[in-house]
Amino acid sequence: MKKSVFLGALTVAGLTAGAAAAATLDDVKARGTLNCGVTTGLVGFAAPDSNGNWDGFDVGVCRAVAAAVLGDPQAVEFVPTTGKTRFTALASGEIDMLARNTTWTFSRDVDLKFEFVGVNYYDGQGFMVPKALGVSSAKDLDGATVCIQTGTTTELNLADYFRKNSMNYEPVPIETNAEAQQQYLAGACDVYTTDASGLAATRAAFENPSEHVLLPEIVSKEPLGPLVRHGDNEWGDVVRWTLNALIAAEELGVTSANIADMASTAGDSPEINRLLGTEGNLGEMLGLEADWAVKAISAGGNYGELFEKNIGETTPIGLARGLNAQWTDGGLLYSPPFR
Repeated sequence: MKKSVFLGALTVAGLTAGAAAAATLDDVKARGTLNCGVTTGLVGFAAPDSNGNWDGFDVGVCRAVAAAVLGDPQAVEFVPTTGKTRFTALASGEIDMLARNTTWTFSRDVDLKFEFVGVNYYDGQGFMVPKALGVSSAKDLDGATVCIQTGTTTELNLADYFRKNSMNYEPVPIETNAEAQQQYLAGACDVYTTDASGLAATRAAFENPSEHVLLPEIVSKEPLGPLVRHGDNEWGDVVRWTLNALIAAEELGVTSANIADMASTAGDSPEINRLLGTEGNLGEMLGLEADWAVKAISAGGNYGELFEKNIGETTPIGLARGLNAQWTDGGLLYSPPFR
């Protein structure tokens, strides 16, 4: 789910400058549809069903933005992107935002001229192997063949880890998660490495998930989240604060079940009132309706609801909150104040 950092920076920067000149917020309103870039398909995060309807944790963020801006969480055109196409798609204006399939790094932020608006999943790179391989640690992988998305931070992290531990490996280049799954299950590689969340989602889709093991080592920091183009500040604010609204709603106890009642009239909490638009003018500041956050949260629930429904411990993917717990519960999830 981490993609290439090697797309020509000058080309992307040039495209970005032109695309950002047109205000994306106005474009989305005029078009009546949000064009959201997602992965080519990863169950639990972003994947189409048999009828072509997209669902997942990252899809929920796209739908929340569409609801905030257009009042309709279904007004989204999902655009599958790979490591080779996603930066060009965003820079050229083909998509309005890219949802989660990119790790926030210095060069992507500064050199490629994109604006990361926040983190919706704190991750790290891991390793998956067949249980039959008899391996219990990544340090036992000397000489292994490894399925790897080339030209990615995943590839760079892998090289660093093996070099640091004086080990050798043979890369098996792949482009998409579907290709990696096919190659791995066919025995073309001993190991598949990508974000740990991606490995969990991939394993959950296997016919026999218990026959595969996620090794304990996490060898990188991978903060994943939505991004927009540099210079598109008003649109960046909309996407940023929509994500923050989902995070803050969980912290404040605002859920899809109680939001209608809580938004019907101002309550005792000034922070909740400002979030839900019953007090103040935060929506106006964003160029949106007063109830923009109500619509965003109602689209699929708050951050915690989206997490538990799509990738949480009761789902086949089975991810614990961990670093993605609220700061009040020992995690890293933290929204700036709504004031």
